[in-house]
Amino acid sequence: MPTPVTISFFLTLAHCVNPEPTETSKMTDYETSTAFLGEWGCFQQQVFFLLSLTVIPNGLTGLSTVFLADTPSHHCLIPAQLNLTPAWRNSSIPLEQESSQGGALVRSRCSRYKLVDILSFSEKGLLPDVDVNLSTVPKESCLDGWEYDQSIYISTIISEWDLVCDESWKKPLTSSFFFCGVLTGSFISGQLSDRYGRKILLFATQAIQTVFTLIQVFSPSWTAFCALFFVVGVGHISNYVAAFVLGAEILSPYVRTVYTTAGVNLFFAGGYMLLPFFGFFIRDWRMLLLGISLPGFFFVPLWWFIPESPRWLLSQGRIEEAEAIIRDAAKKNKVEPPSVIFSPLQEQLKPEKRRAHNICDLLRSRNIRWISVTLWLIWNTLTIAYFAVSLNTANLHGNVHFNCFLSALVEIPAYILSWTMFRWCSRRLTLSSSLSMGGLFLLLIQLIPTHLFSLAIALEMIGKFAVTTAYSLVYAFTAEIYPTVLRNTALGACSMASRIGSITAPFFIYLRSYSVSLPYILMGSLTALAGLLSLLLPESFGMPLPETIDHMQHFPGCCQRKPYTLTHMREEENAPE
Repeated sequence: MPTPVTISFFLTLAHCVNPEPTETSKMTDYETSTAFLGEWGCFQQQVFFLLSLTVIPNGLTGLSTVFLADTPSHHCLIPAQLNLTPAWRNSSIPLEQESSQGGALVRSRCSRYKLVDILSFSEKGLLPDVDVNLSTVPKESCLDGWEYDQSIYISTIISEWDLVCDESWKKPLTSSFFFCGVLTGSFISGQLSDRYGRKILLFATQAIQTVFTLIQVFSPSWTAFCALFFVVGVGHISNYVAAFVLGAEILSPYVRTVYTTAGVNLFFAGGYMLLPFFGFFIRDWRMLLLGISLPGFFFVPLWWFIPESPRWLLSQGRIEEAEAIIRDAAKKNKVEPPSVIFSPLQEQLKPEKRRAHNICDLLRSRNIRWISVTLWLIWNTLTIAYFAVSLNTANLHGNVHFNCFLSALVEIPAYILSWTMFRWCSRRLTLSSSLSMGGLFLLLIQLIPTHLFSLAIALEMIGKFAVTTAYSLVYAFTAEIYPTVLRNTALGACSMASRIGSITAPFFIYLRSYSVSLPYILMGSLTALAGLLSLLLPESFGMPLPETIDHMQHFPGCCQRKPYTLTHMREEENAPE
């Protein structure tokens, strides 16, 4: 059973996404008017599971570049028609020390011995390293392309368009295009949802994600692939947000809490866990994209089973449609609805004149400015760590499909733990401890000897577990810190900061090309520092949700005043108007 603070958070969150912020009594009256439906009838079960199911394709798509853009082992292509002796053909690629292989000598990926010279040596009958010192032979770039190992993949976008060596910077940029789409979708999805409805946005953006993923199969070039990937990112986040908001607005208080903390996240993790199975059985990137896109078409029939949000319909004055949905829900739950459900509610809604707030208010006063900047840094760092560790599974030792599955699997207990900690523990200490633990384990990886790869993978998975726990916690913690008049704006600003982190995350992994340890040092240090920084945030556990900016808890050194408590809230409620 969730605490009253947890329930009030999600009640307020559902109100914040409503396009009519002046209707302050609407949510409470709505809960009262629909209380006859009960908490967990057939209607709530149907909405809970069907909406959760719609998130599964997001788990499949969100980290698909782990397989789509993996870099197979490769070396310069030596033309087959070149008349070289077997000895010179085998020695045509110089050996280099590979840092990711513990300094072992491997064939160079980006250079070869100059073919004119080795052809001359071959025709003269000279032997490499016997008659000719290979260290004196000049080198050249891969003028004839590359030869890729096909033991793991038949093809990826890397081997398809030779995104290696001088073009290797395009690999992290591919993921960044997707996350730029996510950033754009984050910005527009709320406005579209408020204007056209939650249900329409959910299915429209799910169609965008599915159709454009399917179109990607026919990408003629890397540029076209990235442009389509951007659109997929827009649909990806918009679909997720619409499902989250729709469930939060339809479901009753207790079920809403379970849905928003466990239902959505666990089904997303379920889709993420399916990704390595698709990747294992489908080794060609075009066919893999086809396989990932097809499940989206199975959700089309859900249009007739998932209702629109009655809260949104009421905000649009469409009372009859809202009542029809509630009466249908009553029929499914086998309860008798009252003769009139919402008409008295609408008569009570008197718009109040209040000052409109905007994003500038997040920086207006010293107290809220420091809180906002601190949270933006934490959200940004968390997103970098989460996506960088998730995308790095292709670089870990061992089977890439198993490592990806393991990375998805650790999210399940992380989401369960985050809900437990949110219910019982201090917000500030739990966020700080999970961030610090994640950073510490990521820093420890560089100290592990190369041959102990299993221990290194275990530390990385523990780090992923801790970061995922913190990621789940910070959303609710942020919503509890900010007042009702700014909560939706604040969450949007934090989400925008996190998207910037996700755009840069692929380039943290790209730093492996300079040093294998460098990504872990940067991610671990930033995450650990974010854990320390979170200790400066005000505590919200056991506190009422602030309604105005004056009700906010204070940042250390700012606005030293008595904290806003439940006693103050009750005094304000009982004060004469």
